[in-house]
Amino acid sequence: MLLASSNPGKLHEFRALASEYSSIAAVALELLPTFSQIPEFEESAPTFAENAAGKALYYSRWAQLPLLADDSGLVVDALDGAPGVQSARYAGPGASDAQRNAKLLDELRAAGAAHRRARFVCVIALARRGRPMGIFSGSVEGEILDAPRGPDGFGYDPVFFLPALGKTFAEIPLAEKNLYSHRGKAFRKLLAFLAASPVL
Repeated sequence: MLLASSNPGKLHEFRALASEYSSIAAVALELLPTFSQIPEFEESAPTFAENAAGKALYYSRWAQLPLLADDSGLVVDALDGAPGVQSARYAGPGASDAQRNAKLLDELRAAGAAHRRARFVCVIALARRGRPMGIFSGSVEGEILDAPRGPDGFGYDPVFFLPALGKTFAEIPLAEKNLYSHRGKAFRKLLAFLAASPVL
C-alpha cells in the first residue's frame, strides 16, 4: 500500500506496526512517490475522520495501489479541544515540533489550567482509485506535562505523559509506544480488516 504523506516519522511508525503485526496481515508500505508533485489537499474539515477520508480519496486518484491517509492530532480538554485538527499547523506554517510544543505549553500556562487531560486521536482512511474502502480510528488518554521529556518520538510525544507507564511517548521504545498509541490502535484495526476481507 501507499501512504499519502511526506512525514518520514509517520512512515517509520506505520512500517514498524506492519512488521510487528504481520501475523494479522502482511503489508508493505511506501510513501506515495508523487506526493510532493500533487496539488496539496486542503485539510479544512472540522473532524479527523473527514480530513482523513478526504485525503485518502483525493490522493488515491494518483495511485494504482490502495492508499491510506491519516489525520491525527492532540486534543487538550483545557484548551477546548485545541490543537485538534490543527495540530500540525498549531504554531504556523513550517513550525518545528519544538515550536508547536512551546506554543502548547504557553497556552496552557496562560489558561491557568489545573487539569491537563489530553488525548491523541488517529483516524486512518483507506481508498483505491477514488473509492473508499474503510475508516479506522484509535485514541489514547494522557496528560500534558509542564516541560518536554525524552529524546525519541516526534510531534507532541515529549509532552504527552501516559500515567499507566509513568513516561512520555518520547521516553519509551517505538515497539512499546505502538502497543498504546492512537496510531497503533487504528492501524491494528486496518490490518484486521484486511485479514478478514482481503481487498488487495
